[in-house]
Amino acid sequence: MYLLGFDIGSSSIKASLINGETGECLSSAFYPKQEMKITAVKPGWAEQEPELWWENLKLALNEVLHATHIEKEKIEAIGISYQMHGLVLVDRNQQVLRPSIIWCDSRAAEIGQKAFQEIGEEKCLSALLNSPGNFTASKLKWVKDNEPSLYERIDKIMLPGDYIAMKLSGEVKTTASGLSEGILWNFRENKVADLLLDYYGFEKSFIPEIAPTFSVQGELSHQAADELGLVPGIKISYRAGDQPNNALSLNVLNPGEIATTAGTSGVVYGVSGEVKYDPYSRVNTFAHVNHTAEANRLGVLLCINGTGILNSWLNKNVGSGALSYQQMNEKASEVAIGSDGLSILPFGNGAERVLQNKNIGAHFSGLSFNTHSAAHLFRAAQEGIVFSFQYGMEIMEQIGIQAKVIRAGKANMFLSPIFRETLAGISGATIELYNTDGSIGAARGAGIGSGYYASAKEAFANLKKLETVEPDLNKKAQYEEAYLVWKSALKKVL
Repeated sequence: MYLLGFDIGSSSIKASLINGETGECLSSAFYPKQEMKITAVKPGWAEQEPELWWENLKLALNEVLHATHIEKEKIEAIGISYQMHGLVLVDRNQQVLRPSIIWCDSRAAEIGQKAFQEIGEEKCLSALLNSPGNFTASKLKWVKDNEPSLYERIDKIMLPGDYIAMKLSGEVKTTASGLSEGILWNFRENKVADLLLDYYGFEKSFIPEIAPTFSVQGELSHQAADELGLVPGIKISYRAGDQPNNALSLNVLNPGEIATTAGTSGVVYGVSGEVKYDPYSRVNTFAHVNHTAEANRLGVLLCINGTGILNSWLNKNVGSGALSYQQMNEKASEVAIGSDGLSILPFGNGAERVLQNKNIGAHFSGLSFNTHSAAHLFRAAQEGIVFSFQYGMEIMEQIGIQAKVIRAGKANMFLSPIFRETLAGISGATIELYNTDGSIGAARGAGIGSGYYASAKEAFANLKKLETVEPDLNKKAQYEEAYLVWKSALKKVL
């Protein structure tokens, strides 16, 4: 039997087909080949047409099907991973009412901050585990305030993955995990967050039926099957936001386990068994994919916006685009730990939640025209990104997440030996690298939700570790000294 996974990103849509028995990925494809259009009508806004996700999903799937020539009747289930925090609005005929306000749109930040203060910071944090912030619920409040005639036509609100599931099955549903991403879940009462619905004046009927993350949430409709070139009746049996799903794809499900990614932005995502929160809301806590009322499984998420984008900026502006990333890594390896006193604060990609939503910009500290070269910049950038991770992980440690083993896909910044070794060296954690991604994880999740796999253990029995990086204890003092210099630079800026 086969399992199909979709990853609904803001840059592209990826589809992967895996052999359920062996876990082998038979084919993957993504569309568009250039980044999907994001519309910014005003500074700080970011919108996408949900129909664009659907059209590119069909193109990606078509490429996968042509590459594999499988018997389509043997596709057991479909899983969905999706960009978190987006808002999709539909009317009673399941027609989209406006473009989706996506994750990187910041128009609702002041709305969420006002709610945080007026409801009460302690009340929000103890029940929602987060400030309402710039999340989905606050974005809906913006629509209510600024587009009242459109607001009156809303039947249901959805996250991007809920929209794709609706297109596949014709049914509008969501999950507790998804609602928690929108700050619409009350962890104290284990139900929809009425306190926020009431404060914002939302209709409770806006919330779709809630399905378990791992469950048969619907079946592929005849209409969708015709559009996709599949057979009707395939189970839609898993959906999760991209970061919880990334953790799932790395088999990070239990307290103490940590997953990380380091693309344009970087995320450290740890699983906790306790309902705890950061009093300053510098890291966010959501329901993990396997969270239940009986067993708390909470995902504590640290996001650093300025991650791979810093490396990319240096590639274009220092390397003039003439160097490959591997060549940049090779040059950086010629420089000693600490980059001869040069520190880079990588916070040049907008406000950073870990810095309490301050937008301090990127900073170069200790730069000497007589000492430092491009190679120093390349190394200091990677160290600065890792040190920003460590800075956030120290906050996570205060609420019970301790980094002992960190799992990641071998991609993006994790292709760099310096990045991997620095992260292991300063955190003291073992780094495990795997060959997996969000769409493959979604396919495995679908196998769990459909019952094809009896357990997560069975689903990940064939997950292959590519590499293990142990912390070099002989260099521990050097990493710590460099980190203290970096933290001192950050403290001065803050």
